[in-house]
Amino acid sequence: MCSLLQGRTEFRVIDQAADGLQAVQKAEEQQPDLILLDIGLPILNGMMVARRVRKLAPAARLLFVTQESSPDVVREALDLGALGYVYKQRTYSDLLPAIEAVLQGRRFVSNSLELSDGPDSRVPQRHEILFCSGDAAVLRGFARFIADALNHGHAAIVWASESHRDTLLHRLRSHGVDIDAAIHRGTYLALDADEPPDAARMLRTIQGLREAATNAGRKRARVAVCGVRAGRLWADGKTDEALRLEQLLNEIAKSQDIDILCTYPLPRSQQDEDLLENIRAEHSTASFG
Repeated sequence: MCSLLQGRTEFRVIDQAADGLQAVQKAEEQQPDLILLDIGLPILNGMMVARRVRKLAPAARLLFVTQESSPDVVREALDLGALGYVYKQRTYSDLLPAIEAVLQGRRFVSNSLELSDGPDSRVPQRHEILFCSGDAAVLRGFARFIADALNHGHAAIVWASESHRDTLLHRLRSHGVDIDAAIHRGTYLALDADEPPDAARMLRTIQGLREAATNAGRKRARVAVCGVRAGRLWADGKTDEALRLEQLLNEIAKSQDIDILCTYPLPRSQQDEDLLENIRAEHSTASFG
């Protein structure tokens, strides 16, 4: 984890602790912005550390990175004041988005985890903008996003061109995803990117995918939603239309358990950056493919 973080100029690792007691002492001394915390620590476990740190370093934000996946443990960690919970097996895909979310005051829980029932048991959605240098990067991003959802029993929908849809099928099969079974179950759907967005139809489609995943045995099913339409609209100078589509997806996410990935061309000028400002604000994280 240190190697991953030290490769990013926006982060500085200021200290490490070998056990829970050291963690409490160092947190009090250093007063960090963020603490990455395991649960299975010697002397004091991660939960005990979190309880003490909340009093001794109240400004520090807590992000658990742990092998524990029990819904009750996830719920307890969040109830103790942690904003993030990353399942260790997903460290390389989830750690950086989790840190970004937590530092912005938003909750992040790895997509493969469930929460125990509670007054706030819904996992918050991810809405990622992926800047791509070309079609290869778009396809890599979609394949990774869709495979992750389907391999964990969730559902996925993509809005893409016909050539993208065909290539995605081949790529998902080559990655070992049983995409044909997902299509048969009704948990995977690929639609034309030129299809005009319609809120009611999109909502019905997403609800149908979630129901199919639930019927296939996935508790708290989520839907991975991805597409190229918003990015195309922006590239064509239709920034307002792209923004409305992003806002529509965020509105749907208020009532549906979805994660969203939107691909955009790389900005090429300061003017492009300026036009993207409001669109970026609709997303929880940004990355480059």
